[in-house]
Amino acid sequence: MRTDTPSPAPHAADTHDMIRVQGARENNLKDVSIEIPKRRLTVFTGVSGSGKSSLVFGTIAAESQRLINETYSTFVQGFMPTLARPEVDVLDGLTTAIIVDQERMGGNPRSTVGTATDANAMLRILFSRLGQPHIGSAQAFSFNVASISGAGAVTIERGGQAVKERREFSITGGMCPRCEGTGSVTDFDLTQLYDDSKSLNEGALTIPGYSMDGWYGRIFSGCGFFDPDKPIRKFTKKELHDLLYKEPVKIKVEGINLTYEGLIPKIQKSMLAKDVDSMQPHIRAFVERVVTFTTCPDCDGTRLNEAARSSKIAGISIADACAMQISDLAAWVRGLDEPSVAPLLAKLQHTLDSFVKIGLGYLSLNRPSGTLSGGEAQRTKMIRHLGSSLTDVTYVFDEPTIGLHPHDIQRMNELLLQLRNKGNTVLVVEHKPETIAIADHVVDLGPGAGTAGGEVVFEGTVEGLRASGTRTGRHLDDRARLKPSVRTPSGRLEVRGADTHNLQNVDVDIPLGVLTVVTGVAGSGKSSLIHGSVSGRDGVVTVDQGAIRGSRRSNPATYTGLLDPIRKAFAKANGVKPALFSANSEGACPACNGAGVIYTDLAMMAGVATTCEECEGKRFQASVLEYHLGGRDISEVLAMSVNEAEEFFGAGDARTPAAHKILDRLADVGLGYLTLGQPLTTLSGGERQRLKLATQMATSGGVYVLDEPTTGLHLADVEHLLALLDRLVDSGKSVIVIEHHQAVMAHADWIIDLGPGAGHDGGRIVFEGTPADLVAARSTLTGEHLAAYVGA
Repeated sequence: MRTDTPSPAPHAADTHDMIRVQGARENNLKDVSIEIPKRRLTVFTGVSGSGKSSLVFGTIAAESQRLINETYSTFVQGFMPTLARPEVDVLDGLTTAIIVDQERMGGNPRSTVGTATDANAMLRILFSRLGQPHIGSAQAFSFNVASISGAGAVTIERGGQAVKERREFSITGGMCPRCEGTGSVTDFDLTQLYDDSKSLNEGALTIPGYSMDGWYGRIFSGCGFFDPDKPIRKFTKKELHDLLYKEPVKIKVEGINLTYEGLIPKIQKSMLAKDVDSMQPHIRAFVERVVTFTTCPDCDGTRLNEAARSSKIAGISIADACAMQISDLAAWVRGLDEPSVAPLLAKLQHTLDSFVKIGLGYLSLNRPSGTLSGGEAQRTKMIRHLGSSLTDVTYVFDEPTIGLHPHDIQRMNELLLQLRNKGNTVLVVEHKPETIAIADHVVDLGPGAGTAGGEVVFEGTVEGLRASGTRTGRHLDDRARLKPSVRTPSGRLEVRGADTHNLQNVDVDIPLGVLTVVTGVAGSGKSSLIHGSVSGRDGVVTVDQGAIRGSRRSNPATYTGLLDPIRKAFAKANGVKPALFSANSEGACPACNGAGVIYTDLAMMAGVATTCEECEGKRFQASVLEYHLGGRDISEVLAMSVNEAEEFFGAGDARTPAAHKILDRLADVGLGYLTLGQPLTTLSGGERQRLKLATQMATSGGVYVLDEPTTGLHLADVEHLLALLDRLVDSGKSVIVIEHHQAVMAHADWIIDLGPGAGHDGGRIVFEGTPADLVAARSTLTGEHLAAYVGA
């Protein structure tokens, strides 16, 4: 007789424990099929460009979001971003996906950390209820609402009769009227526009391109608003106003109709409307000289008008609260005991505590969100999910450890595990071994990048990955060793009394001619020190992670200037003009205007991008494709990877030294897998930075400043980066790197460590010296982690 009862068959609802992907072909994925366990932490690894983001973001998360959007009515869908279905055969077992990516938060000058996380909204309500004196509703404390009032007659239909009534209205807002809630005002330094001791004909204007020989000279001579032979300092008030500020007016000069406009509106339209990165160097230098952004004198940079600043709770105004470090603000809110607003205080307290918990307690709520680094922006977005009661959700993270000191990575790992332990599926794209180590499941893509990648080369546990022999597996336990000897500096860059943001009057000498690494926990003041005191100097080239402004027509070839020598080589070989070989100029396919795809807007349904039938996505007219260089047409050249193109332009009929030089630099920074025609909008943060670095390496600066160049780099590529930094230093350059990666620290000649904490607990130099001395002393958090890393 058997006494044990057979275990019941699993309930049908419990059989969906996997997210199944079959036949994914998005971007460079080659028919990928995998199963990802739910309610586990899965880490996706592989070299940059191997297809991790295409699989996680472009396929799984994109389809989940698309399906959720489809549950809304078509009316609501009309107001939502439209998503096309990803290239995949079957996607099964999807759950709601919440994407927490590294996209910089809106660079809108009105967006701050407080407005982006709803902390400001709660503070405004708090001050409208408890603030003394009482000045109005919550919008009276908002720097985005202007105070307006008005009165007049309105016509109302009543009982078939039109009746006129007098009405008045007023809105009390908190916006500072002088700076319109932006906190800063722009001023032109007029001495940089002209030399007032000369007349216009004597060349008084010092604006690039404004010479008296061309059209500008004709306009100034023939406009009749002032005498071009009179020195500017002798102009009357009206003449000076006409020269600088006059609104556009039609004038006739020598029988030709022209438009005259004052210098300042002209410069604002022609130069200030452009992205600084895309300007020619001499114009950029002029703009930086002539335009000064100064703190608004009326509101002292708080963005709020006097009334909003006058209402206080316990002696603190809303401007003071937003300027406090968040960890201090949390302590202040905890001290408020007011039963009438208890639920609001509890919610605000929770939000502020989340900031501290996630390692962002050093920020203040008035910090513009556009100034946050990629890692800080990502962690700010995480805050709203930490206390969420949702379970069985898929959280998708894009390198959450970016910009984190090894000490902070520990905390991030705990947060990821906490999300998983609540019953959520956590998918993480990551390169750092510390985070790969906590994974329940690992998916390694590769084996290479671009067309050489897009396949799953390993799937399983972390232990299995170590033994697998894949590129990630081989490099997982890589540990850089300290250098036996360090270089001798050739000079020094003095920084005295640096006090940007949280720096506490820092004096430091940065050695020149060597590799200097500036390190410290997130928020300790590294960027404030380097960007605030070093970047603006002559001969200093700064390469940060700011997004490259570029439309989907921009690509690595146009951004680096590589397309110019290629176009000229094609033109010379075929005896035609270079403009034919530009997809944005004469050579463009007339059907798609050189975009390669035709975008069809279907109103409330997903817009469709279809490959142009006329040029088959090649972007050029058929007649242009008949011209060849070295046996290839221009569209085939743009489809090449950097490595292929380097070989192609290096020898044979297509030999073009100018193009080869730029391709060499792109390969040097580890972008050999990018295709020349890939739209810039598809590049990751690390790829953008390395593209900027390749472009800047051609400039003649003596000091290079790099802001976390290991961002988005695979363990195997960090070695290439170190070799590149060595080459830069050996060629006589000074390299200053802001970095958290221990391999870069170990490779440095000199380390400057800031700390000891973040925010007002940091901002001091806690160590200066060689990596070996830092490891031996172990006096700082960085020293302890570096010693553990090198096994000392």
